[in-house]
Amino acid sequence: MLSPKAAGWMPRFAHSTRLSSVCFLPRGQWRACASHTTPPRALAPDHRDLGVQQELFTTSIYSPGSPIFLPNGARIFNRLVGFLRKQYVKYGFQEVITPTIYKKALWAKSGHLENYADDMFTVTSTSPSRTEKLEDGEVDEYGLKPMNCPGHCLIFASQRRSYRDLPIRYADFSPLHRNEVSGALSGLTRVRRFHQDDGHIFCRPSQIEEEIRKTLEFVRVAYRVFRLGNYRLALSTRPLEHYIGSLDDWDRAEGALKRALDACGESWTLNEGDGAFYGPKIDIILTDSDGKEHQTATIQLDFQLPKRFELEYQAPAPDLEQKGETTTDPDLLAVSGPVRPVLIHRAVLGSVERLFALLIEHYNGKWPFWLNPRQAVILTVNDSAPVVEWADKVRSVLLGTIPGEGREDLTDGLVQPSELAVDLDDSPRSLPLKVREAKTKGYGIIAVVGPKDVAQGSVTVDPSGIPRDGGPHAERSKSMVMSPEELRQYMTAKVDSYQ
Repeated sequence: MLSPKAAGWMPRFAHSTRLSSVCFLPRGQWRACASHTTPPRALAPDHRDLGVQQELFTTSIYSPGSPIFLPNGARIFNRLVGFLRKQYVKYGFQEVITPTIYKKALWAKSGHLENYADDMFTVTSTSPSRTEKLEDGEVDEYGLKPMNCPGHCLIFASQRRSYRDLPIRYADFSPLHRNEVSGALSGLTRVRRFHQDDGHIFCRPSQIEEEIRKTLEFVRVAYRVFRLGNYRLALSTRPLEHYIGSLDDWDRAEGALKRALDACGESWTLNEGDGAFYGPKIDIILTDSDGKEHQTATIQLDFQLPKRFELEYQAPAPDLEQKGETTTDPDLLAVSGPVRPVLIHRAVLGSVERLFALLIEHYNGKWPFWLNPRQAVILTVNDSAPVVEWADKVRSVLLGTIPGEGREDLTDGLVQPSELAVDLDDSPRSLPLKVREAKTKGYGIIAVVGPKDVAQGSVTVDPSGIPRDGGPHAERSKSMVMSPEELRQYMTAKVDSYQ
């Protein structure tokens, strides 16, 4: 890859998908008091400390800035991604999987090599016999992708497209890499390897405002489920320098975003000069419970990448189509030709890692049931064989790991897992001790199995393990006796309704 100077690298400018650091007060200190009589207030929760306490993620000196998700953290991460995958069905996104590395020529074509080189990792072979050479003898270098848009442009260009095919919406969760300064790395909020709920919409000019409206609706739905609090919308316009494309293109793009924002019915502010180098953008700025703001979701309008990749679709009256206009003139409609699509970049969560950090601090160990990595634990009254065996059977029912018996078709031996997180504590310790430990760890449901449950084929649920906001048993003050199937049904209902 070219050096920053040779690649025309200039000082960094704002980019909606960059990971911005979150300011934390030094650990162990108190916040400044409003007056001498105001008692000090403890520091807000820090996701780095909570991540260790809850066994969510760790880091390693062997891969700085690349968080390692532990089983509990992976459960939450996968549920966030799974939530989005379900919504993609409604909003018409098709998931794709794209390469992690591309040749330097792709990044030159997209403009990233010129405008983003200092943020990219170069990949070369250490084996001379496997090193690819160009015609001039130079080594053909690769780069770890910092974003997915060039790869999605390649997918669009791989087939002939008609105006009837648009809009085409691609989604991608593959990991991205950006060469952040080592001193700025921090937990999950400033990293080098991360994932975006990355989406790209290729649409007709006349479809821009409707696609942005749907994306803003998607953001509203998602953030209501996460219960993260209020957010505001900000329109970031053309940078004063270091941008690509004509002023006319930028004026058209900014005008389309302004009209979409006005039509959405929500207030918005102007952030002049803070657009990406290829187009203006709408940033979703989230305010957390401590009053700090974080840029999370983003919507970017791009006329430049479709030009650079020579993307096109066929449509009647192409000149009017390119302007986003329609006609009923049969003579004009009789002539078809190529039209350049518009590219909308969008991310609802933004960086999954960064949103994960906000969720960790927001919930501070009190996870909603559907996200809780410790949804239920089964405790045994004693460690006798019948009790332990029944407790293990109950756990299997809740997990859905008991395959069908006596089946002779292709499903013989296969299971239909519930995807619930259920642990088992059959240690010989006293039950009160195990209950206290389960509550400290934050289990959503605490179920107890004793000799009476073995005889009845049931499980006893601790009343503190049933939240008071759901279920026909929620208001009972005594322990509840349920069958394993009833408990599983209750738990899956909580998950399905995102409680």
